[in-house]
Amino acid sequence: MVDTPDDLSVLNERDCAAVIWRRRPLPEFQEWIDGLSPDMLPEIRTTLPVDRVFEAMGDVVSGCGMPDCRERDMFVGDVAALAALFADITKSQYLRVRLDPVTTNSCRKFHVDAMRARLICTYRGSGTQYGTAVNGSDPEHIAAVTTGSPMVMRGTLWPELPASDLKHRSPPIEGTGETRLLLVIDPVSDLAEDPGYQMNTRH
Repeated sequence: MVDTPDDLSVLNERDCAAVIWRRRPLPEFQEWIDGLSPDMLPEIRTTLPVDRVFEAMGDVVSGCGMPDCRERDMFVGDVAALAALFADITKSQYLRVRLDPVTTNSCRKFHVDAMRARLICTYRGSGTQYGTAVNGSDPEHIAAVTTGSPMVMRGTLWPELPASDLKHRSPPIEGTGETRLLLVIDPVSDLAEDPGYQMNTRH
């Protein structure tokens, strides 16, 4: 756990499997995003240069009907800022950015991502669950990331060995009526092999 965004860079230190920026959203922002109709929540899956994230986010929130207000500007700015932080940590010029409204038990099994690193931030709803695997099995003790707190973690392609025993999953919410809003950012090392480079947004 760290208390400042700059401290997320500890991910690059030896034996650090993941780092969580411990922060709390402003109450007025959380009340606003929690109160939005699920059909106003943005959805985007795209690969793009880090300096285009702000522009892309502005387009997608305008297209999905999210009300034009101070809180929307805060949301767009925060996603762009997290993208810039993550790009700096992973030394990536290009990023794969995904925003998903989630109502099911998506990624319900504990796992380690098959990539170098990943940033996850839940803006609305229950946060990502995580724990340390014991002899390759599921974690016995499960914790949850606080809503609004970004988590940056190593994946199976992180160059340092041995691989991390830290596993995570989406919280099981199917049938509860809950709608989460999840941000996922991955580094892209070879743009030519990434089919998502042509920006794809859905409203």
